[in-house]
Formats: sequence, C-alpha cells, structure tokens
Amino acid sequence: MNRLGRIAATDFMGTNIMTLSSELMSLLAGENFSEPDHLETMISRLAPALSKHSKKIAAWGAHYAMGFIFAAIYVELWETGKIKRNIRNGLVLGVISGVAGFLIWKGTFKAHPLPPWLNYTHYYWQRIPAHVVFSLAATITHRLLYSDKKHSGTL
Repeated sequence: MNRLGRIAATDFMGTNIMTLSSELMSLLAGENFSEPDHLETMISRLAPALSKHSKKIAAWGAHYAMGFIFAAIYVELWETGKIKRNIRNGLVLGVISGVAGFLIWKGTFKAHPLPPWLNYTHYYWQRIPAHVVFSLAATITHRLLYSDKKHSGTL
C-alpha cells in the first residue's frame, strides 16, 4: 500500500473509532458530543437551501478531512522515524491532538455566526479523550498496514 493509502486507512479507522467513542461519551454524559452532528448543524445554518443529504455528506466529509490532516502528520512522524509508532507515543500524540482539536473547535464555534447550542466546556474537554482514541486507533491501524521493523517501534 502506498503512503497516501496508508494515510487514508489510518484516517478512516481513527476517525471511525473516535466517532464511536464520542457517541458512547454522548450516551454516558447525556450530551451530544457527535462531531458530524455539530458540523451538520453549522453547515445547515450557513446553507439552509442544501438538502439534508448534502449537509450530512458535507459534515462527514469535513470530519474525515480533519482526520486526514491529523493522520498525515502522524504518518510523516512515524515513517520518517521521528517518533516510534507505539502505544505510549500514540497516547502522547492523542493528548497533543486533543489540545489542537480543542483549539480548532473553539475557533470554529467562535467564528461561526450561529454555532450549535451546547455546553461548550464539556464539549471542549471531551476533545482530549476523543483524540486519544483517534490516535490509538490510528497507531494500531498504521502498524498493521506498515510493518517495516525500522519504523514500527514496539506496541
């Protein structure tokens, strides 16, 4: 599999598992932490004439696009040997990505003229564990796809 394929697969699995974890956290906390739901709300408020289906596709597309950016950074770090692809480093990347995700969402909500109505503090803090889940899923996925011992580190 080429590098772009590894990034895409890493993004796909990381984003899927992260989204499932956000759904689980939503159920446990009784709040909506679903990234695609909030993106769809913001898209709906900016482009109300779009069909429901188009809004949903745009929201999921934006969600996967951000995951692709994170995955591309991770893959670059792993495949150039800058960091080992292991669980400890996956946790570290997840915390760093969670802080970045926190800041990205905060900026997005601030910039939007009609952001979703939610408890922003809870949503922002949930970004960190969600990104840790993303990072761990991405780490394991990439390790399975790219088993070159030179870059793999220990799981």
